[in-house]
Amino acid sequence: MEKVLIVEDDATMLRGLKDNFEVKGYKVVTAADGEAGLDACLSCKPDLIVLDIMLPKINGYEICRLVREAGLACPIIMLTAKGEESDIVLGLNLGADDYVTKPFSIKELLARAAAFLRRAKQEKGKVHKFGDFKLDVEARELKKGNKEIPLTPKEYKLLEFFVSRPGRALTRDEILNQVWGFDCFVTPRSIDRCVTTLRDKIEGKTLKPRFIHTVREVGYKFEPD
Repeated sequence: MEKVLIVEDDATMLRGLKDNFEVKGYKVVTAADGEAGLDACLSCKPDLIVLDIMLPKINGYEICRLVREAGLACPIIMLTAKGEESDIVLGLNLGADDYVTKPFSIKELLARAAAFLRRAKQEKGKVHKFGDFKLDVEARELKKGNKEIPLTPKEYKLLEFFVSRPGRALTRDEILNQVWGFDCFVTPRSIDRCVTTLRDKIEGKTLKPRFIHTVREVGYKFEPD
C-alpha cells in the first residue's frame, strides 16, 4: 500500500483530502503544521507528499528544501492559494514536482498523484549510464566514476528528462511542460540557462557539447554517446 503524507493546516481540507486518498486505497499520514509535517516527512518516508505552502511554524517551501537536502526523492505536490509566477518558480526550484492552486478539483489532484506514483514505481532502481556518468533515479544522484556531481533539483529533473529520451529532438515547449510543469509560467530562456549550467557540470565549458546538443529553432537533443 503506497503511503501519502498530507501536510495542511486547514482542518476541513485536511480531513477531505485524507478521506479521498483513503478511498483510492492509499495509506494516509497527516500533519497540521509545518514542524509536524517535516518530522513526518523524515520519519515515515512517504511515497508521495501533498504539501500546503502557507503553514504555521515551518512553511512549505522550507519543508520542500529540507526534504530534498535530506535525500528524499518522493514526488511532492504543493498546494497554495497563491498563483503568482514567482511563487510557482520558487516551489519548483526547491524540488517540488507539481503545483496546484486552490481551489482545485480533487479528481485532478488524485489523477496527478496517481501519475507521479506510477512513474516513481516504474523508475525505481533505474540507473542511466552515459559516458563516464551514472544517473541513479532512485537516489536522485549523478556520479562520474565514484565522484558525485552536485545538481540543483531543476538540473536533476532536466537531466532525467533528457536521459530518458535519448536521440529525440525535444522542443522547448515540451521541456517546459515536462520539467517545469503546465501551470508554471516560465520563459524559454529559463530552459537555456538551466541547460547551460547543466552542460558546465557534465561537459565543462566547451563549444562542442558531447551529450546535450542544440537543435536549431527546435530545442535540444540528448545523445548518450
